[in-house]
Amino acid sequence: MNDLNMERPKAVHFGAGNIGRGFIGLILTKSGYDVCFVTRSQTKIQQLNLRKEYPVCIANETKERITVRHVEAVSTEDTLSIVKKIVHAEIITTALGVTNLPKIAECIALGIKARIIKNNKNPLHIIACENTNGASSILKKFVFSYLSKSMQEQASKIVTFPNTVIDRIVPAQHHKDPLEVTVEPYFEWVIESSQLPEKLPTIQEVQFVDSLDAYIERKLFTVNTAHCCAAYYGYLKGYSTIQEVMMDPKLSLDVQKVMNETGEMLIEKYDLDEQEHKRYIRKILHRFANPHLTDKIVRVGRSPLRKLSINDRLVKPTVQAYELGMEISNLTKAIAAALHFNYNKDPEAVKLNEELVKHDIHLVISKYLGIPKTHPIHDKIASKYKEIENRFLKVKTLS
Repeated sequence: MNDLNMERPKAVHFGAGNIGRGFIGLILTKSGYDVCFVTRSQTKIQQLNLRKEYPVCIANETKERITVRHVEAVSTEDTLSIVKKIVHAEIITTALGVTNLPKIAECIALGIKARIIKNNKNPLHIIACENTNGASSILKKFVFSYLSKSMQEQASKIVTFPNTVIDRIVPAQHHKDPLEVTVEPYFEWVIESSQLPEKLPTIQEVQFVDSLDAYIERKLFTVNTAHCCAAYYGYLKGYSTIQEVMMDPKLSLDVQKVMNETGEMLIEKYDLDEQEHKRYIRKILHRFANPHLTDKIVRVGRSPLRKLSINDRLVKPTVQAYELGMEISNLTKAIAAALHFNYNKDPEAVKLNEELVKHDIHLVISKYLGIPKTHPIHDKIASKYKEIENRFLKVKTLS
């Protein structure tokens, strides 16, 4: 990599948002890759191609600045250019939201076809870095739907879709420089190696593991669960940032209690080291309280219907903990707080509030949380919801 005459390996990254630039692009360029961002933003395309670099600021005491070089960009509309980039790439990554994966699948399929036609037999690793379980497998289904059976067989020999877990807090932010991005110091990138060939892709500071199951649920039910709990508790209290929530001793403790409940379930389910997991919880609490970040509650709490769905970060760990005979009082309290998130600029929050006004709480729990009235958890959530509602009615009456 240090040989100036040696050509750098190529990576194509779909999405030039904050995670793409502040995490994935940063790590890939540090690992020796030339990174081509694929984005809709004409401003970012122009600036990346003009400057060939951008700054990443680390939210720590020294406010470290890193210049990310060896970058360029193409438009999502420029299919021919994207296909040409894919033909010569070793890695394709995404960070654009799981709902957008179908939109890029055909273009990736065209790139794979072009590689096969040009007899490029070098491995191509396609890694969807999205905040959901099995995102790369989801993307593979969409991509393969655009390939014939014959092409699928040939692609399977050279193309892999390893699943991954990523973790880095990158708040919504605004800078004069459209390419600048601020990120927290901590990050984790874990890639499942069981579907990869013997020679793994070279990516610095990435952990390769045989199975992702424990890592996925550890992250989803510790970091993501606690983060949104902090948002929903803070929203009820009238705070505007996660940092304010974590400075409130009672709310900070409430968040920790939720993490303790999910932690007990995870330790039992995956035979995790108890002391190590407690250290992991403390690290996350410290991350949430980072005074050098400003993380808005309405950003973290957005899309409550998705976050309250049966297989997501609130309901799923609650059901699993209950089935293991464990305490869930703090998890059900957090779910009830989420049901009270009525931020009027979030479409899902508006819809949730409309449903609660129009229907009984029990119908909402059954319909949107997927917990039938006959399930014991159902009434526990309804009871906590009404406790919060009554508390606010008292406050309004007193005022």
